[in-house]
Amino acid sequence: MLSSYPFWWFALPVLLLPIWWHRQKRQRLKAQPLATARFLPVAAPEQLRVWQWRDRVLLLVRCLLLLALIAWLAATIVPWRGNTVLLDAGADKAWAEREIGSAGFADAPRVDLPPDALQWLRRHERDWRPDARLLVVARAGQIAMPARMPRFDHQVEVRTMPAAGQAAEPAVARHPVVLSAASGADAAWRSLFAAFDKAGDAGNRYPIGAAPDAATELLVWDMPGEAPPAGWRAPHWWIATASAKITAFPELKNAAAVTINGLALQYADGPRGRLWTSQAFPPRDADTARALYETWRSLGAAPAPAYPMPSRAMMTKRSAFSATIDAKPAAWLAYVLLALFLLERILAHARRN
Repeated sequence: MLSSYPFWWFALPVLLLPIWWHRQKRQRLKAQPLATARFLPVAAPEQLRVWQWRDRVLLLVRCLLLLALIAWLAATIVPWRGNTVLLDAGADKAWAEREIGSAGFADAPRVDLPPDALQWLRRHERDWRPDARLLVVARAGQIAMPARMPRFDHQVEVRTMPAAGQAAEPAVARHPVVLSAASGADAAWRSLFAAFDKAGDAGNRYPIGAAPDAATELLVWDMPGEAPPAGWRAPHWWIATASAKITAFPELKNAAAVTINGLALQYADGPRGRLWTSQAFPPRDADTARALYETWRSLGAAPAPAYPMPSRAMMTKRSAFSATIDAKPAAWLAYVLLALFLLERILAHARRN
């Protein structure tokens, strides 16, 4: 707390108020009767105010309650940071120092770049004073371009290190396939997956195996009159129409129908995986094969990689209260405050009774 909000302790003198009030409420009048001999004149009793330390536990709890309230308010609404650099630890040191110096942040404190930097900055923007500026220095690809650019209450500039001139080899994704087909259909299925290997950007491979394992993504069954082994499992099955018998695949009895890219498909979920069947299995022409490829991509599409954010200055929306409204202080402070309040009420009630 001291390192995060260095000025909150200026409010500590407020702790004297409950101490003073506690003492005032617990003053006692001590009467000392004087001599009443007949030969002395009558005198009124002399009274003396005496402070007594009573209910010390209650006083301590009230002081702690006020202390927690001060800390909670400080953590919520008191900005304390000035100009700051959010620096990617993996960025080139020489390049980062040049960018920081050219932006005028040579003397600004550095903070390690957190994951999801823009969202983190939006959540913690209340920590910065209204006149503070922020500079984000990172490698290319460390900050993803958001679909909707956030707007900040402060001037925020992002500077990313240009990517190296030599492009890295594109990663090739493997999608293991198990093929079990009769001799007459085996060649057609293998030709289909060979075409899949070359389709698109050639970034996917569909190696064909004979038996499924934990990595298998697709199982093709084209064995008319035969049932697959009971232990075979795969996330997806392609079943030729001639092999889609109710006795071998009882799940298909209640199959749902769907049409995608002109292909009429039926599917059903079962303990072995999701079963697909269609008159188009296996494709008999290039157009059907292309439609099947596009359909398979749309059904099992992986999320697109994040587009890296280039260097740019973020838009600002000056508001005196938005950062405070969005502020979310540490939850443990609120829990401590609630616990102390309940304890104070219990002790006060017990003292009265």
